[in-house]
Amino acid sequence: MYQRLYLFAISWTLYQPRECAVVPITVGAVLSSSEQQTVFWEYVEQLNLKYDHYGYVRFNSTSVIMEPNPIKSAQVICRDLIPQKVNVIIVSHPPNSDNPPISVSYTCGFYQVPVIGIFARDSAFSDKNVHPTFIRTVPPFNHQAVVWVKMLLHFDWKKVVLIHGMDEEGRTMLSNFQAQAVPASIKIEKVLKYSTGIEDFTSILQELTNVQSRIVLLSASKRDAEQIFLNAANLNLTNSDYVWLVSERALEASTVPIGTIGLELTNRSNEQAHLEDSVNIIGNAFHKLFENNNLTDIGKMPQGCSDNYQWENGKIIFDALKNEVLENGKTGRVSFDSNGDRQDPIYWIKNVQPEKGLVEIGIYRRESIHGEQLQFGTKPIVWPSLSKEKPKGIKISTHLQIVTIEAKPFVYTKKAETEQKCRNDTLEIPCIFTDQKTGEKTTFCCYGYCIDMLFALIEKINFTFDLHLSKDNSFGIFTKKNNSKTKEWNGMMGELVRGETDLIVAPLTIDPERAEHIEFSKPFKYQGLTILVKKSQKDSSLASFLQPFQDTLWILVGLSVHVVALVLYLLDRFSPFGRFKMAKSEETEEDALNLSSAMWFAWGVLLNSGIGEGTPRSFSARVLGMVWAGFAMIIVASYTANLAAFLVLDRPDAKISGIDDARLRNPNENFKYATVKNSAVEMYFKRQVELSTMYRKMEDLNYKTAEEAIEAVKSGRLQAFIWDSSRLEYEAANECDLMVAGELFGRSGMGIGLQKGSPWTQQVSLAILELHEGGQMEQFDNKWILVESTACPERGQTPATLGLTNMAGVFMMVAGGIVAGVILIFIEILYKRHRGLKEKELELARNAADRWRGNIAKRKYLRETWPIMRALTESVTPDHK
Repeated sequence: MYQRLYLFAISWTLYQPRECAVVPITVGAVLSSSEQQTVFWEYVEQLNLKYDHYGYVRFNSTSVIMEPNPIKSAQVICRDLIPQKVNVIIVSHPPNSDNPPISVSYTCGFYQVPVIGIFARDSAFSDKNVHPTFIRTVPPFNHQAVVWVKMLLHFDWKKVVLIHGMDEEGRTMLSNFQAQAVPASIKIEKVLKYSTGIEDFTSILQELTNVQSRIVLLSASKRDAEQIFLNAANLNLTNSDYVWLVSERALEASTVPIGTIGLELTNRSNEQAHLEDSVNIIGNAFHKLFENNNLTDIGKMPQGCSDNYQWENGKIIFDALKNEVLENGKTGRVSFDSNGDRQDPIYWIKNVQPEKGLVEIGIYRRESIHGEQLQFGTKPIVWPSLSKEKPKGIKISTHLQIVTIEAKPFVYTKKAETEQKCRNDTLEIPCIFTDQKTGEKTTFCCYGYCIDMLFALIEKINFTFDLHLSKDNSFGIFTKKNNSKTKEWNGMMGELVRGETDLIVAPLTIDPERAEHIEFSKPFKYQGLTILVKKSQKDSSLASFLQPFQDTLWILVGLSVHVVALVLYLLDRFSPFGRFKMAKSEETEEDALNLSSAMWFAWGVLLNSGIGEGTPRSFSARVLGMVWAGFAMIIVASYTANLAAFLVLDRPDAKISGIDDARLRNPNENFKYATVKNSAVEMYFKRQVELSTMYRKMEDLNYKTAEEAIEAVKSGRLQAFIWDSSRLEYEAANECDLMVAGELFGRSGMGIGLQKGSPWTQQVSLAILELHEGGQMEQFDNKWILVESTACPERGQTPATLGLTNMAGVFMMVAGGIVAGVILIFIEILYKRHRGLKEKELELARNAADRWRGNIAKRKYLRETWPIMRALTESVTPDHK
């Protein structure tokens, strides 16, 4: 006491007071005992020692002991505190009672007098419509939901059951926990409500045996918790399979089972610590108000409860108190949220252990710098039934419900008369389809890539299953329900989210939207998106063998043949060495090259045929002949190489080059492309901003199933179908008229879908990784996806086999040569006959002329010899006579 006076004297001499008048501030208190009244007076005096030298305010104190009866408590406030013009009231609890200070808050709230509660934990005080001037240095009971969520994340428990009373505390606890659990992906599997004060909870607790979760959150009063624990023990719900996380009040129950984990607010019963923090907050708030001139005087205050007006400055002071932050208070960092509740509490995490009772195993705190922190110490946790191993928190059923969908080549279906008709040797399995309208069930036999994988998983993971087909034959989309604002999943996704099935075993693409609502295994198949188009077949014309050269080149080659032949003829004709006699020989070498022989030589060299005669004789002509032979060799070699490229290695070109093709990016009415409605591919185009134009084009053209779209491509009604690469590569391999275009885009993977928090996720993922490492996934690929149809021509890098359509022009050329030869021979025969007749006529004429000439010559001779003959005759005749 003397030390405090000494400090006060020193501070008074060091600082000169302000000239303005000191404003008296009266701090009231409603406490639990006279001892606390003395402590309260000392804290206020210390506050004066701290702030008196500023000369702004002077703090006075007044206090009363709180009455257990709310009416009497209100009367005490009206009689002993309000008339003293208290500017703020600190309220505790009645002696030997935990009754909340509702009457104090109501009374002071009416007159806008701020109230600081130091023990009131009820959620009702957070309602500022009812308690407009109430703040507190403790958090409400429902704040424990925040710590629950942190512990669930720490222990990796994702599914819980919440038990709470149907009072205000229970409802607010449920609401707060739901708000915290959703962002943390924690699912409330079941909410069990009870009426407070009942004597038997057996019927309610029996529902715990029908749920999968084994994590029980209990928000209950001490009295209700004692009976709940007794009934739970009778039902064997406190064994090693269950974990009980309980609220602060429930942890006080005398029947709390071993292994229970609960919370306890630090300094929750330390009235002096909360008093000191409250007084310091009041001092800091008033000091800042007057120092910053936000408040210059207290204003008119009510003289008693008979007055019917409110304190005008009460709201200003309340806001100042609510915005105040005490960094190093006795109870830790003290700050308030918008409702006036403390937002920086510290909780001990306690574990019920045999013989030791409640043992501190961890701590939760929220700091302004490091945020929320949950730390567990080195002390071991004792779990229910004295188990040392952390419970899994979930009941693992080994019989699973699995849904699938027909999607070649991953799942094939064929109708079966009975389940026994499915062949076990080919890994066929019965799968039931239920008609949504009629409820009629039809048995199919399912087989394919996914079914083989499912059997492989069974060998590695011990479970049994029932398989059924999707009820609405779709993968599922997140859409609005009945044109309302509420969205929900349909298809297989809907069945999984609603808990109707445990696994989706199908070619389910892993995408962000689905991953928000379900869990995926590790991908069993990596893939992307690609485009399926119909082949643009090239028609093989009769002139296919002319394709290696352009028309202009063929014309130049033809002209070159004749030009070279003409030049050869001229060179040989005018060369002085075109013809000459052999030395010492009377014989003359054969004649020089004529035009016909020159033409024969030029064509023979070009077509690589043997030249037996009619070769150039002169040196100049022979030089040209060698150059022509080199030219012919180059032309023939180039022709041969290009002919192989055009006829042997030729492949049909795709109509489009890929996702960036101009016909996709800038669509027109004559070019249609689509995907499947309500599919992951459609969602991919919807999410990508750069593909928005394509999405709008496809939106009205999309098909209900992939099978319908593929048939549309075959028939030509659809020019391009965008879908998963695995399916389209399979279709292209088995349909000779189809092919995939462009490179993969939108790469992703296919995985098995599981419920959020499913205990099977890790096991399924590990099994899939083992299948990848063991090469079984590659075997499934080779068996179901990479199988090409034998009816289609051989594909790949090997050359295609030529057919008659490719080489028909060559045969037609030979046929044309034969026909031309036959026609020419007839022309030659006719010409020969015609020429023979002419020669015969000439021969006859020549013979007639020769005969005539002979006759003329004979007559001339006779005429010339006639006189001689006459003379001779005359000379002979006389002698004879």
